[in-house]
Amino acid sequence: MPIIKRGSVQVYEKISRTVLKGDVPASRPFLTPHTHLPSSLVLENLGQTIISDLGSLESQQDFRTPEFEEFNGKSDSLFFNDGQRRIDFVLVYEDESRKETNKKGTNEKQRRKRQAYESNLICHGLQLEATRSVLDDKLVFVKVHAPWEVLCTYAEVMHIKLPLKPNDLKNRSSAFGTLNWFTKVLSVDESIIKPEQEFFTAPFEKNRMNDFYIVDRDSFFNPATRSRIVYFILSRVKYQVINNVSKFGINRLVNSGIYKAAFPLHDCKFRHQSEDPSCPNERYLLYREWAHPRSIYKKQPLDLIRKYYGEKIGIYFAWLGYYTQMLLLAAVVGVACFLYGYLNQDNCTWSKEVCHPDIGGKIIMCPQCDKHCPFWKLNITCESSKKLCIFDSFGTLVFAVFMGVWVTLFLEFWKRRQAELEYEWDTVELQQEEQARPEYEARCTHIVINEITQEEERIPFTAWGKCLRITLCASAVLFWILLIIASVIGIIVYRLSVFINLNGTDPIQKYLTPQTATSITASIISFIIIMILNTIYERVAIMITNFELPRTQTDYENSLTMKMFLFQFVNYYSSCFYIAFFKGKFVGYPGDPVYWLGKYRNEECDPGGCLLELTTQLTIIMGGKAIWNNIQEVLLPWIMNLIGRFHRVSGSEKITPRWEQDYHLQPMGKLGLFYEYLEMIIQFGFVTLFVASFPLAPLLALVNNILEIRVDAWKLTTQFRRLVPEKAQDIGAWQPIMQGIAILAVVTNAMIIAFTSDMIPRLVYYWSFSVPPYGNHTSYTMDGYINNTLSIFKVIDFKNKSMGNPYSEQGNHTTCRYRDFRYPPGHPQEYKHNIYYWHVIAAKLAFIIVMEHLIYSVKFFISYAIPDVSKRTKSKIQREKYLTQKLLRENHLKDMTKNMGVIAERMIEAVDNNLRPKSE
Repeated sequence: MPIIKRGSVQVYEKISRTVLKGDVPASRPFLTPHTHLPSSLVLENLGQTIISDLGSLESQQDFRTPEFEEFNGKSDSLFFNDGQRRIDFVLVYEDESRKETNKKGTNEKQRRKRQAYESNLICHGLQLEATRSVLDDKLVFVKVHAPWEVLCTYAEVMHIKLPLKPNDLKNRSSAFGTLNWFTKVLSVDESIIKPEQEFFTAPFEKNRMNDFYIVDRDSFFNPATRSRIVYFILSRVKYQVINNVSKFGINRLVNSGIYKAAFPLHDCKFRHQSEDPSCPNERYLLYREWAHPRSIYKKQPLDLIRKYYGEKIGIYFAWLGYYTQMLLLAAVVGVACFLYGYLNQDNCTWSKEVCHPDIGGKIIMCPQCDKHCPFWKLNITCESSKKLCIFDSFGTLVFAVFMGVWVTLFLEFWKRRQAELEYEWDTVELQQEEQARPEYEARCTHIVINEITQEEERIPFTAWGKCLRITLCASAVLFWILLIIASVIGIIVYRLSVFINLNGTDPIQKYLTPQTATSITASIISFIIIMILNTIYERVAIMITNFELPRTQTDYENSLTMKMFLFQFVNYYSSCFYIAFFKGKFVGYPGDPVYWLGKYRNEECDPGGCLLELTTQLTIIMGGKAIWNNIQEVLLPWIMNLIGRFHRVSGSEKITPRWEQDYHLQPMGKLGLFYEYLEMIIQFGFVTLFVASFPLAPLLALVNNILEIRVDAWKLTTQFRRLVPEKAQDIGAWQPIMQGIAILAVVTNAMIIAFTSDMIPRLVYYWSFSVPPYGNHTSYTMDGYINNTLSIFKVIDFKNKSMGNPYSEQGNHTTCRYRDFRYPPGHPQEYKHNIYYWHVIAAKLAFIIVMEHLIYSVKFFISYAIPDVSKRTKSKIQREKYLTQKLLRENHLKDMTKNMGVIAERMIEAVDNNLRPKSE
């Protein structure tokens, strides 16, 4: 049955008010008025509360309040004091009458709002029980229980799929075939975490309750489903109406401080099993088999994660685990390419020439700045040229092509895996009408006519107001992006100014070249600035999105996702793009250099190019980010919980209930999972966009992700309150973002090989300029490459606007060399680009075109050849749908036959009764 698609404020006001007007009998403290309503009206009835009958809440006196009960001393209990009703949710507030700072007016308003809210919860069928804190008598814990009728009603409203009968079709086969013995070692022991029984499922309907597989009412709705239903109700019950604008929802009450927290309960302690024999101890099992360091080599128990935390958390860990598995292949190939470069660095001819005392030791290089820089010998870059041979090799080209194919394989196979999870987790036909956010509904003051229904509905702002908000939000985002670009320019200016000071510094030149020292310090400063701007912009992006006021939570998350990713993309990658594609590309030549801001001479690359500097930048940012994030994720919640335990040390000897133990854990926050995705997508960008310069990036990502999975698992199971389970079919907006990165990665890696590395100039020299007509060698060789790629400049041609020749007193050098392809002095076209330069440019452009078209063709073929849903999964879905429909139809026929039989028996009995007197 479809959910009514109308604005909730309008729907709330149109429901009949006669349902809840009656007095409440004393013998029935917990009302369940929804049990007699059609499920299609339940959402409308959510808006009908006792306070809406009388206007403002101040005029209402007859609040229905939960009964207070003392803690019964059972610390592991998940039930009310009667031991029968399960606790589905917990609300926590601070008793206003016992607050130290007692502001009567404010406290009274908060108390009445809370009383109105709790009264309306009772009116909607929920059962409440209040208990004071054992450690702090100011705190009150309100335990919420949803009875059977409420669960059935809202399960139908929310289209929750529930079991019809056991399913014997889902026989999961191993992808490793004969390697079952190996996968068994990596898998979780099935005797510890038993596989979930599979069922045919269908959206629940109360009028077909007999069709569903109800063995036990207490276990038909599992705890995660119960919590999700209760949260659905808590998020939509009103507590105040002002000027025909409703205020409702537990999130708003928590944000305003009326409640301090609202959360479902963990089922037990994570280190010990519960004393209650009926407790499934799922938290304990997750910690032991998933979050504990000794389980780091095991597969994740995804079905149990999904059962305990919901599909949204489950799909994140499934994606992260699959991404990590695919990184294993990329890491192996990357390490192989790295080892190829490392083992062949001694055969690097051009590096030998740089280090040779009779070649590199006699080549005098031109100063790289105008005043304080000396002439220098080429062989001082010997060590950096050896390191560059490791990364700037033929293996780099092979790895770049491989990664272009790998990222496509990853995305396509993940779609297939995602389709399998949709089938296994019953989200194939996820029907969930997402309601408007309470923040959106609170602003709905403008009345318009819906073009489709021709009925009045409320919206938060007019078309003009919406355009104004979009313009302001876009301007704010653009301002922050420009601020990041300004910080990048600041780093460039730092590079130029520090490079001047480091030149001629003997202690530094003994260990590092000025270029390398400048690069390392600039990368560290860039990383620090990135983290600072990242922290600030997170808050700014949330403020901008809140001002934008998206209607649903999905719209909110998608809007925030695009803003945050756009900012993070510029923040993390801008310095890498500068080094890869701009540094050393527009420097002019010694006699006519190019200046930044009219003052700073543009910086140059090492004679071997900027590839090594790009590698250094990636290593520092990627490695530093991974270390910082993991330390922050582990230490911050642990320290906060440690501080909380320190403050509660006076009451540590008391037995505390399950709800109080969970309250003192850290809240995850609405966007907790968002930041986990963002962290991984930024890493995915580093692994794919610049992998041609750093083949070890997949290995670093692999090690980080293995730790990341267990760190995230440890946080969820030990340091944070239990999250409200949520449904999800896929990873949302992150999928198209990854596809965009995959397309861009082909271009960036092709351009890194063409313009940042020295591979193309070396190939051009080897095949064209080492032999006649341009070269003097009789066979193809790399000998003489360095001399061929360094142009000659006359020292007397140096010019300075105010000082003449600034290098006239720096020795008897008449010429110096610089990195470029230009004609020598005395040539008719002196200092103009020579024929070698144009051959190299043509080769670079041809390489980019060929590589892009080749990889894009392979990507297109792979995408076409690999369907998003496997044939086996499609057959399973169709087979289950067929059997489910057949089962429902058979059950319906059985009911009809049974009813017809009863009617026939009654008719026969009536006829017999009518005929018997006559025969007598």
